[in-house]
Amino acid sequence: MADQQTPETENPAADEGHIEIMETDVEVLSARVAELEAQLKDAQLRAQAEIRNIQMRAEREVSNAHKFGVEKFAASLLDVIDNFERALAAAPQDDATKSLVEGLQLTHRVFLDALKKFQVEQVDPAGQPFNAEHHQAVATQPAGNGTAANTVVNVFQKGYTLSGRLLRPAMVVVAQ
Repeated sequence: MADQQTPETENPAADEGHIEIMETDVEVLSARVAELEAQLKDAQLRAQAEIRNIQMRAEREVSNAHKFGVEKFAASLLDVIDNFERALAAAPQDDATKSLVEGLQLTHRVFLDALKKFQVEQVDPAGQPFNAEHHQAVATQPAGNGTAANTVVNVFQKGYTLSGRLLRPAMVVVAQ
């Protein structure tokens, strides 16, 4: 039995070469594992960032839906307010209609206050510089009588904003 040698001791040089090859393979595989782990970590970070972006976008969309959800409804009420203003402008100022006019004024004020609760603000630019973002010029007239050029001299129809976003531009006459 002593004559039988184990395969490990038959050729020690071959064993050392085999060990070196295995060590090289282990190093290559370890490097590949590290590379794959880095790729996996990067993919995980990207996925987490994408999830955060989706959550923020969804929150922003919900916030905008709450903020601007009344936009169509508020826009439809603007005609009612315009009609109140026309009625007040056309109402005779005599004792017979005084209580009626006061009732219209009160109703008009309550309407505007209700809209303010939902961040609908009136844009009344009379005497202010023309701003193309909030005003629509429907006519021009020569500047004069102390009126500077590019100033709103008359307002045909007031404008409105909803939470800072233009709902309807003011229809104005501009001095030139």
